[in-house]
Amino acid sequence: MAGDRSETAGGASLRLSALNLALRLLAKPRLSRVPTPALARRDFARAAALMFRAPPHALYLPGVIPSPAGDLAVLHVSAGQVDRRRVILYLHGGAFVAGSPATHQGLAARLSRLAGVPVLMPDYRLAPEHPFPAALEDAETAWRHLYDVGYDPDRIALGGDSAGGGIAFALLSRLCRAGAPPAAAFGFSPWVDLAGRGASVVQNARADPLLPASRMAEVVEMYLGQTSALDPEASPLEAEYPGAPPVLIQHSQTEILRDDSLRLAARLRGFGAEVTLQSWPTPPHVWQIFDGWLPEAREALEMAGAFLRAALKPEGLPQGDS
Repeated sequence: MAGDRSETAGGASLRLSALNLALRLLAKPRLSRVPTPALARRDFARAAALMFRAPPHALYLPGVIPSPAGDLAVLHVSAGQVDRRRVILYLHGGAFVAGSPATHQGLAARLSRLAGVPVLMPDYRLAPEHPFPAALEDAETAWRHLYDVGYDPDRIALGGDSAGGGIAFALLSRLCRAGAPPAAAFGFSPWVDLAGRGASVVQNARADPLLPASRMAEVVEMYLGQTSALDPEASPLEAEYPGAPPVLIQHSQTEILRDDSLRLAARLRGFGAEVTLQSWPTPPHVWQIFDGWLPEAREALEMAGAFLRAALKPEGLPQGDS
């Protein structure tokens, strides 16, 4: 299909090599043995405060959305001049058990600046206290809120990273099947196959500088409980996407979730979606969150920003503003 393409970036910067070494020596061993989700959440929050930089003049406004499951906390994020008639609904990563809008607010602000639109991040419920489908229900609540306050689907982009990317594509399938897809969807290393069938889970177990493949089954059990890992809304690699909008997927060739991105792109193309698949050789899982440190992160986010601008067409902004 015209517009479908795969792109591969160049070699690693010195900063990326240093980060990969630090992650391999410190973060990956910690993730391999952290005993409880509560401690994983604490570690993630501390790392975010130390390492995840926000751009200047970022604005963070907390809010609450009423829902049958209880009030859903959200964070409204913007940076620089934005067109508030468009919006990004972004779902944070954290293996379904950790992370929050606070850990990802810097990434969201940078994406807002580069895309020229604000970002809404729901503080969706986490496992194991709230197993599947609680997170997906909260994501849909946030989507319905945007619709209720006046955003037409063609003025909303939907995306996320890692586990949040998986939730985003599960929601995308719901929206496509309902005949009301967003203007675009995107994923940064989305986790879309909870059955762990990708060859990269084994092939990249040593090469991945961050994620321990040995913990995947444990996390999946926390999230799914008695639900099958082949349920299309748990593993959106199995989902259907009729009438899907343009999609951007970014991934690293050395991460254990590499094949989730490759197979999701193929799945979406099978439904006629225009998919841009962008690959980098060696960065860690969701390296985009290190923008401000890594040139590879800025490169990836600039590409994502350009994709979102093309899809959302923000008005009243100078082209190329970043």
